[in-house]
Amino acid sequence: MLRRQEHSDGVLELRLDRPPANALTTEVVAELRRLLGEAVEDGAQGIVLSGRPGMFSAGLDVPRLLALDRAGIEELWRGFLALLSALAQCPVPVSAAITGHAPAGGAVMALFCDERVMAEGDFRIGLNEVAVGIALPRELFAPLARLVGHRQAERLGVGGLMVPAREALRLGFVDELAPVESVVERSLERLRGLLALPRGPMLATRAMFRSDLAAGLDSARVVQSLVAQWFSDDTQGTLRRLVDRLRQPGKES
Repeated sequence: MLRRQEHSDGVLELRLDRPPANALTTEVVAELRRLLGEAVEDGAQGIVLSGRPGMFSAGLDVPRLLALDRAGIEELWRGFLALLSALAQCPVPVSAAITGHAPAGGAVMALFCDERVMAEGDFRIGLNEVAVGIALPRELFAPLARLVGHRQAERLGVGGLMVPAREALRLGFVDELAPVESVVERSLERLRGLLALPRGPMLATRAMFRSDLAAGLDSARVVQSLVAQWFSDDTQGTLRRLVDRLRQPGKES
């Protein structure tokens, strides 16, 4: 599900590797959070979060998660919010190497990283939750507004829009585009640029600017709201229609 690769200068790469779409389950989320914590404990100076060529992460594994009961979905949301909080509060820089498409949860994870390098070409990124029947709380849309401004975040979020890589760069959604085979290397180079700065001042200034990112992510209210919405008739119907489309010939599930 996840691969660890050590690079020079104390940088560790955590690569999502769950074919075909790097979709997120309760187990994947928990494992990623565990490895993130272990990386810091083991002395990593920086972390790159990457995916498979062509697909960073398709977000939640909806076909699998639809089989879970209320307790299972609550565990999933609590774990996912805890992962985002861990990314937001990570004491060392984290760079998202967006190696392809990044809808929904894939885009959300990238938003909580320090930087985002995305594969150029016919790849898209976006918080398309509304389009698949999920209204996310402001705690998950706020990081997008932090990057692109409130009006653009509203347009992208309310419309559930998936934007091409070049448009994502123009909006400030991502920081740089690179050929898909070079995304990880460019993420490493950008990360090493940060790590070459005086460490204490860099980390202290970084912590100050990122101090708002984790606000509200540990709220029981947010978890309960997401769980209640997941089991609403409207959301369940939309998600099941999505799964039916994914199971058509030629579609990935």
